[in-house]
Amino acid sequence: MMNRVLVLFLCVAMSGLVANAQTIQEGKTHFFAQRYQLANAVFQQLLKTNPADAEALYWGGQSAISLELDSARKPAVARAWYDKAMQTAAASPLVQVGAGQADLYENKINEARQKFESALTQTRTRKGDNADILIAIARANTDAPFHDLETIIAKINAQFEKGEKNAELYLMQGNAIRKARPGEGGGEAFRNYQEALKLNPNYALASYRLARLFDSQKNWEMVSQYLNECVQKDPNFTPAYYELFYYYFYRRDYATAEEQLKKFIATKQPEKDIQDEFLYSQLCWARGDFNCAITKSESVLSALGENTKPRVFRLLSDAYFQVGDTLQKQGNTEGAAASFANAKKYSDRFFGKTGEEGDAVILYDYQLRAEILDKTGGTPEEISATYLRATRVDTLYNLKVDLLKKGADRFKAKGDSLSRVLEGVLRTEVIKVKPTPSNRDYFDAGFAFYQGKDYTRADSIFAIYVTKYPDESFGYMMQYNIQRAIDTAMEKGLAVPWAVKYLEFLEKDTVKNKKNIIGVAAYLAAYNANILKDKDKALQYLRRMLSLDPTNAAIQQNISVLEKAPANKPEPPKEAAPANQPAKPTGNTP
Repeated sequence: MMNRVLVLFLCVAMSGLVANAQTIQEGKTHFFAQRYQLANAVFQQLLKTNPADAEALYWGGQSAISLELDSARKPAVARAWYDKAMQTAAASPLVQVGAGQADLYENKINEARQKFESALTQTRTRKGDNADILIAIARANTDAPFHDLETIIAKINAQFEKGEKNAELYLMQGNAIRKARPGEGGGEAFRNYQEALKLNPNYALASYRLARLFDSQKNWEMVSQYLNECVQKDPNFTPAYYELFYYYFYRRDYATAEEQLKKFIATKQPEKDIQDEFLYSQLCWARGDFNCAITKSESVLSALGENTKPRVFRLLSDAYFQVGDTLQKQGNTEGAAASFANAKKYSDRFFGKTGEEGDAVILYDYQLRAEILDKTGGTPEEISATYLRATRVDTLYNLKVDLLKKGADRFKAKGDSLSRVLEGVLRTEVIKVKPTPSNRDYFDAGFAFYQGKDYTRADSIFAIYVTKYPDESFGYMMQYNIQRAIDTAMEKGLAVPWAVKYLEFLEKDTVKNKKNIIGVAAYLAAYNANILKDKDKALQYLRRMLSLDPTNAAIQQNISVLEKAPANKPEPPKEAAPANQPAKPTGNTP
């Protein structure tokens, strides 16, 4: 009878251990699929039953850290959790690893190393280090901002050399290598993930890690392959559906993207996340249903308040702008004004949330901001400054150049003097941003200033142009026109040296440049006749004009009048170009 009771007791005890193991595994399954709320609920329930359950203490801490979205608060969460866990289960090697992870979050590398080594020593056997402890140490080092990755990589490699065959250990080694050697560890990480799949062909997490590896390399075919493999192995693998949503979203396959989004949300049940509404708002926006995008984004804002992410404000400002643009085209000026005002409100909140140096700011934010300001009474100076601030974004220079040129074209289209000057400011920034600006870049910047009557800056730009491109006529042409605009009465003779140089270029092809040659020569003839009183020099220019246009009666008359005039008081040519109006540049520009 005693034996039967003992056997019955052992069976009950063992069944309890199996149930417990299954529950721990359930929590880990949620954890690896990034369902952290569900994982946390499992481990919390276990700890209610047994507060000293070392595995539940360790995994509860991992869930708590992952649930904290603010990276600045993660160290405090890790410290609070594992300090309390150590009070309950200090002898547990797994809990010691968790405490070491808290040390890493606080950059206490030596303290963490001591705890990790203690846990390894306690669990070491004749076969070497314990795989579960090595995995936990690797997780601690890959998750924390501070780490000792090379040490754990070496320890895992040593264990592999001893014949260790553990799929999760290979996966964690791949993760550790990717973090320790960014940009160069991809190949080695790939081999480790593949080893994990050889040991466990149904290992969904390994397929997911391979997809993320190829995502970093922008190998989209392999990304798609491994994500789909992942969900085939585990139809409830939540993060894979999230990645598949964006994979199809960016390819504008919105129907398939919505299917993946629904699966993503379904696998998290009963977890509720208001951010899922934002994913739907992005889908509405992409489809052009801006009112839907606004409704869903504002529900996110209402739920999160001050915790709302900048991207929500970005979407709201863009969606309201698009609605306003449509209403304006329909003639609904009142509705358009209200939508543009909302776009401005959310644009203000976006930039207030991120700051000028915020990681969330991209070039498009400045383009949208400039367009919103243009619709809501922003001054030309504000709009120009918005485009200029875009150059602070850390991105490819050609993208910055494209945006600056869009802004410059916007001001050019307005046409007034202030707008042309601001166009010149943006085109000057193009010259600064481009590693090797072209002659056209210099010309466009200088010409914009010229058209805006900012002759000082125009002169500065074309002075550089002449130096950089001395064998081109355009610099001399513009300097001639700029100086004419400054010295309208010819009294200072500012344009004369440039007229002479420009004429030299023009006379290299008298057929092509006939009209311009006559115009510049007329200016020089007028200057010599009226300002210098140099009759002979004036006649030289008039005769050069007549050689190109021998039937021109006006030129012939001017020559006749000037030839008959007294040497000391010649009469000015009647058909010379007016001295008080700068000539409009003609001919081809660079």
